[in-house]
Amino acid sequence: MKPCNSAGLRSWASPSKFRGVKLSVKSDYAARAVLGLARHYPRQVALTMDQVAQEQGLPPKYLPQILLELKSKGILRSVRGMAGGYLLARPPVEITLGDVLQAVDGPLFDAPGLSSSGGPPELRRAWQKLQRAVEDTVGAITFQELLEESAEKEKMYYI
Repeated sequence: MKPCNSAGLRSWASPSKFRGVKLSVKSDYAARAVLGLARHYPRQVALTMDQVAQEQGLPPKYLPQILLELKSKGILRSVRGMAGGYLLARPPVEITLGDVLQAVDGPLFDAPGLSSSGGPPELRRAWQKLQRAVEDTVGAITFQELLEESAEKEKMYYI
């Protein structure tokens, strides 16, 4: 095994042996929708579901439920009428990737050993450490950072 990384967790010597944490397609679509809406945040322009789907390459049939869940968690707000649609409820700097993932999928990391009192306490502490590392990591990534990263890439293409 390799030495511990910054989260204090060991990495597998062979990445092909580690299957990793799997996120749902729903969480991917939700993150893409929020990123797309974050790009329009400065202009406070509401986008229709079809516009979000088209801009982000998402299948429109999955989007209504996802957007409603994000709205119910205070990440999005909706506007009625001819110019209606969805926009961010808060600035992109206040919305983390963790907020979005938890809004549509619930807890990001769960293991039977987290709630089981019958398992070894040292293993439960390891699961808790892994849970904190996952939550801290996604909680530190804001959509503003993602926008800035995208803007930096665009600048590099023009140099």
